[in-house]
Amino acid sequence: MSTFVKQSDVEQEQFDWGTIGWRCRPANTGAKSLVVMDVTLEPGEGHAFHRHDGQEEMIIIKQGSVTQFIEQKSTTLAAGDSVYLDAGVVHASYNDGEETAHLQVVIGPSLGEGGYGLVDVSAEEPWASIR
Repeated sequence: MSTFVKQSDVEQEQFDWGTIGWRCRPANTGAKSLVVMDVTLEPGEGHAFHRHDGQEEMIIIKQGSVTQFIEQKSTTLAAGDSVYLDAGVVHASYNDGEETAHLQVVIGPSLGEGGYGLVDVSAEEPWASIR
């Protein structure tokens, strides 16, 4: 269903690594192809190594900076930079800066009511030894 999504409609969910604002997912818009999230990472926090099987992802840095990993390669992304991730690629985002990082994340296609699937590999090697 086509719908307006105002900031007050964006459900906030707290995780140990940061906050997700659910802007678009099946549960709130009925979207079948898109999941759009506003992600906040405080200094020193990060979304540890994981992958999304069957889903592509685009992460756009809106404010601040992050150390972004694609598999074992990393770079610093600043406001205006982005990263595209093929389905199933292991990745991680860490805020090594001194200010809050604000990201816009788009994943597709959406899966189930929650919109996305996540496989945490942060306790597995080589991911557990990278940071």
